[in-house]
This record gives sequence, C-alpha cells and structure tokens, in this order.
Amino acid sequence: MNAPTPTLLVTGAAGHLGRATLAHLLDTLEIPADRVIATTRKPETLADLAARGVTVRGADFDDPASLPAAFAGAGRLLLVSTDALLEPGKRLAQHRNAVDAAVKAGVEHVVYTSLPSPETSHVSFAPDHLGTEQALAASPLGWTVLRNAWYFENLAYAVPGALASGQWFSAAGEGGIAYIARDDLARAAAVALAAGDNGNRTLTLTGAQALTARQVAARIGVLAGKPLEVVDVDIAQLIEGLLAHGFPPALADVFASFDAATAAGDLGEVTDDYTRLTGKVPQSFETWLADNASTLIGG
Repeated sequence: MNAPTPTLLVTGAAGHLGRATLAHLLDTLEIPADRVIATTRKPETLADLAARGVTVRGADFDDPASLPAAFAGAGRLLLVSTDALLEPGKRLAQHRNAVDAAVKAGVEHVVYTSLPSPETSHVSFAPDHLGTEQALAASPLGWTVLRNAWYFENLAYAVPGALASGQWFSAAGEGGIAYIARDDLARAAAVALAAGDNGNRTLTLTGAQALTARQVAARIGVLAGKPLEVVDVDIAQLIEGLLAHGFPPALADVFASFDAATAAGDLGEVTDDYTRLTGKVPQSFETWLADNASTLIGG
C-alpha cells in the first residue's frame, strides 16, 4: 500500500514562480488539490486556485507569530525567496522567520529557491541566499536547495530599451549566463516538492549553455530585424546610466551587481542537475525566444 501524499505548501503563491509551480503540481504532476496549500500576503488574488480545491492562506513573513498557523498541516514546503531586495537584512530576516515557523508547524522538508554559488557570488543579495541556506542547514528540517540560474525572462528588464536605441550598455564583458526558463524552474520546484525524499541536497539548475550579452544580442537582433550593438562600459558607468534613467540608487546598485557577477563568471556554470531532477531537457534560448518574442521585441 502506498503512503499517502504529504500535504505540499507553496509560499509566494501569487508570484510568477509560485503560480507556475502550483500549475505544475496540479496539472503536470496531478497532485490532488486537497493536498496543496498556497500562501500569500494577498489571499484574494488566488480565488481561482481556491475554486479548484487548493487551500489558500494568508502569510506575512514580516509577522512571524502568524506563520506557524499558516504552515500548519504541511509536510513539505516550498520557500520561494521574497522580493525584499532593497532594505538590507529584511529578506534574510523574512526567510529565517519562515524556517523557524516551518519547524514549529511540524514541516518535515523545505525546498528553497537560491542562486548559484551564493558563497562567492558578486550579486548584491547573494548573502541573503547564503544565510537562508545556512539557516536550513542548522535546523532539524530536511531540505532541498535549488540554486536557480537567471531566468530568460530577466532579459525583459534590459532588452526592450536597448532595442529601441540600438545599443545595450553592459559591464558583463565576455561573461556568460546559463539562462533557463522560469517555467522550467517552476517544474523543477514542483518535482522537488512532490518528491518522497527527506535527505538534504543542493542542486544548481541551469540551461544547457552559457550565453554572453553579444550572443544574446545577435540572436535577438536577427529576430527583431534590426542590429543590437553591445557597448562595453565599466560598473561605475553602468550605474551612472541607470541613475540617469531614473533608477533609485539602491536598485541601480542591485542591477549593476548582476553584470559584475556575470563578468566574474558567477552565473556561467552549466550543470545537468535540471535534467537529473525532472527527466526533461531545459528549453533552449532559441525555443524560448520563438515562444516569447513579444516579451522582448513587442509585436
């Protein structure tokens, strides 16, 4: 006789990754809706999931006393990293609150969405991820850390404006990024969450190749039918340009750190962890671009 499926909980369920993970749990893996809990700061935004039979609860990581009740009854929990990027220390505090609450609620296993090489990464918020990984390791919980590579979708922050001007200002040099589709990472999160293991493991989930800014620009230029030139700048010049375009200083520093990390090789590692976890091959850039051209070039 098979053991009953543990109840699976997804935090940040109203976000892009959380919603996509829930879709894979319900539709790809066919987990019964009554075995799924979705938490968010705004439960009213998940009425469609509630209508399918998913248990929807409010959860505020800034209110730690409320979290054990929000997590009650869950056997396995996906901790989607929060979006509190600009206030130093806030994100890590939120994650620690969630880990502590998972312990108090009797959760057995936590899956966490981290980033590649948090110990050495030049990404400004890498210490938040490292600290969360350390909090999990110090807890009595079982854990799976998914070190997620950069989404293809992140290109939407830079490419449309660059296409409009014909120039993409970059401090990434010849560093590559092993981009992967957000939906692939959602599938991986769903598979890891629904897995029956309770051992601890760290996986680095990447696409099949690392692409430089020039390689990305060349492919997008062909699709858009217009050249896209990559203009090399240093980090100080990049920050200056971001500020000139209205970025708040703290956010300009965050975005500049992405290029610094790319130049340093922090985001270029390619692994087969995604395929080993899911049994699938990650989408190539060409496939993703063909399906999502409007995201980057409009039309």
